[in-house]
Amino acid sequence: MLVVGGGLAGSEAAWQLAQSGLEVRLMEMRPRHSTPVHQTGMLSELVCSNSLRGDAPTNAVGVLKAEMEALGSLVIKTARRARVPAGGALAVDRSIFAEGITTAISGHPRITVQRLEVEELPDGPAILATGPLTSPALHRALDDCLGEKALSFFDAVAPIVAADSLDLQRLFRASRYSKGDGADYLNSALDRDAYESFVDALLRAERVPFKEFEQTDIAYFEGCLPIEVMAERGRETLRYGPMKPVGLTDPISGRRPWAVVQLRQDDLAAEHWNLVGFQTKLTHGEQKRIFRSLPGLAEARFVRLGMIHRNTFINAPLHLDDTLRLRQRPDIRLAGQITGVEGYVESAATGLIAARCFAAEEVGGVAFPPPPETALGGLMRHLTSSSPDSFQPSNITWGLMARLPATAGLRGRSERRQRHAELAVELARRWAETLPGHWV
Repeated sequence: MLVVGGGLAGSEAAWQLAQSGLEVRLMEMRPRHSTPVHQTGMLSELVCSNSLRGDAPTNAVGVLKAEMEALGSLVIKTARRARVPAGGALAVDRSIFAEGITTAISGHPRITVQRLEVEELPDGPAILATGPLTSPALHRALDDCLGEKALSFFDAVAPIVAADSLDLQRLFRASRYSKGDGADYLNSALDRDAYESFVDALLRAERVPFKEFEQTDIAYFEGCLPIEVMAERGRETLRYGPMKPVGLTDPISGRRPWAVVQLRQDDLAAEHWNLVGFQTKLTHGEQKRIFRSLPGLAEARFVRLGMIHRNTFINAPLHLDDTLRLRQRPDIRLAGQITGVEGYVESAATGLIAARCFAAEEVGGVAFPPPPETALGGLMRHLTSSSPDSFQPSNITWGLMARLPATAGLRGRSERRQRHAELAVELARRWAETLPGHWV
């Protein structure tokens, strides 16, 4: 079985296929051919945030993680081993995470990794998980197959700073509402004047211009807007977004700050810290100037500066069936962000679904999607039941999942979601057990 692409979706798909007993060939073009945002040739390299987002069962992505974990997900297992403090979120040391995935995949006796760029659609059965940065040649081949231009949006990357360049006397440790250990983030507190000055600087700052081929239909993914674009939407937007001060108390003043910049640990050694929600398209010079104006960051040394890259996805409701097969080429399944899901966990989840469904067909059975009441099934509802006229990428949300009658009599929302999460994991497990095939 061929899997094209060694990101989270491709790695998860290859692992699941191999665990079903199939021989797998995983083709990844890096490091021979890199992308604008990758830095290594490791599998499942995280290029944006190091966070896999919320981990609580009352959180939709927390349910998705629990379902995947119940089905032997390599991505979730490795993420837990590479975990760094992040309050109620599951964040990882990105190097340890990628090394763990690479070692597991390369060491599996039924997986062969080939470092080669695929320029045409495969002739036979395959899972295409080439991600939002699919190589130009394969992108053209997919366009030719689908008969229309692929859709796209712009995604952004936040800066990372070195810990030894931060002024810890001007930062305070805390997590919102004391989640996790209660002190997993470094916080830079801004008063009203400092916040207003920061917004003014963002609005006046120079930005990196879009390239000529990027000028058409410019759109951003709403869940990852550049900080300067958020500022344009209103002076208070940032205070109700990544700079919201709720759940935090400045130990110096004893009061809630007017606004807060949070820094999240990016590696296990705590040497690198990510500016949470500060994805940007500002020029590198402007980023250094403006972000160093924040309390505690005057001498900040940037390990990585923010950037924006173009993401490609297809119009899934038009082109995918409910087990991720291309309608034009049923022997090919798609997985990952190219399908129109957004987020690390969601991408890996589609790799898991594609692999499980393919393995079922390989033994002569019939594949079918996860139940709509599960988070896995909710993603499939988004990809297959959304309107093709307004289809856009989406993270998993409670709204994508069908309601469970068993939760109707419960009083509070938290209680209902807790019960739904428990039942969803069981439903996902039954789905996997009902599919033909055997997993080790």
